Amino acid sequence: MNPFAGDEGPDRIYAVTTGRAPADDERFDVVSLIVGEVDPAPGMQSEHAMVLRTCRQHPVAVVELSARLGLPISVLQLVLRDLVGLGRVTARHPTSAPAPRELADLDTLKQVLVGLQNL
Repeated sequence: MNPFAGDEGPDRIYAVTTGRAPADDERFDVVSLIVGEVDPAPGMQSEHAMVLRTCRQHPVAVVELSARLGLPISVLQLVLRDLVGLGRVTARHPTSAPAPRELADLDTLKQVLVGLQNL
């Protein structure tokens, strides 16, 4: 459900971004998790408040926020930059899992599989 249905015209997007475009170093990875740190405040821009409400209980990926709010990723990135700058949200950027030092022994894995099947 898009709370901004009917409001996504060019005028609304311009109002949300105040005419800005994100610079390359200001972009969030689409799989970054956004965590709301505070509750929305009265008088706050509606997109900012929706991000905070959506991310307050559980981290939400940037791409999911974009879909829920019905905003293009580039517009959402500006909203998120503002919120991060104000300390209202934090972004958990994706990281690679460390490579295992050595792979598990195939015989051990087979024994675990047999044990699980016997449960």
